[in-house]
Amino acid sequence: MDALFTQIKISVNESIYLKDPESSTLGKSIVSESIHLIHELGFEQFTIKKLADSIGSTESSIYRYFENKHKLLLYLISWYWIWLEYKLVISTSNISQFEQKIRQAISVLIHQPEEHETFGSINLHKLYKLVTEEAPKTYMTKEVDDENQHGVYLVYKRICNRISEMIVTENPAYAYPHTLVSMIMDAIHRQQYYAEHLPSLCDAKSREQLSDFTTSLVLKSI
Repeated sequence: MDALFTQIKISVNESIYLKDPESSTLGKSIVSESIHLIHELGFEQFTIKKLADSIGSTESSIYRYFENKHKLLLYLISWYWIWLEYKLVISTSNISQFEQKIRQAISVLIHQPEEHETFGSINLHKLYKLVTEEAPKTYMTKEVDDENQHGVYLVYKRICNRISEMIVTENPAYAYPHTLVSMIMDAIHRQQYYAEHLPSLCDAKSREQLSDFTTSLVLKSI
């Protein structure tokens, strides 16, 4: 399966960037180093100036690729969801038994890449941590409706729909598949954040416990 992922081309929604960062060495440096800096500093303390200094470039050069740091964060989160959708499709495509399939889908959502695991120049471990900590900041904004109209959240919604279809196939009468799945997708990262930073807010301290809890929630709900 790992060999299949090396053949994947991640194509992020063009409305997010001004110039495709995959088209140049500088663009790839902007993406890889921004993941490192946001992971290290947090999104609030991250600035385009700090990024420019870190890669030995200029702010104006970075602004040729991204209008602002919000768009850059959107790019990173979108990249992650596209990569995750590939993993979800490949790892569940040959499973027919529902419980096994939903358990595998949840395992894909929960899986945290190893510390030095990469895809090209992207550190997947740091990107995963970035998603866990910063993803809500991409849509909890006044621009969310306009960005949604431009398809910025399409892949995230598509992942939700893929897992919802598994539920509907198993139980066509279940009335709330998208509500259940979107709640779980949000809760998985929220609970992992709580486990690390606010442990009194969660009981599932490990990824295995969280997987068992989430799978049980789905099976009992439908």
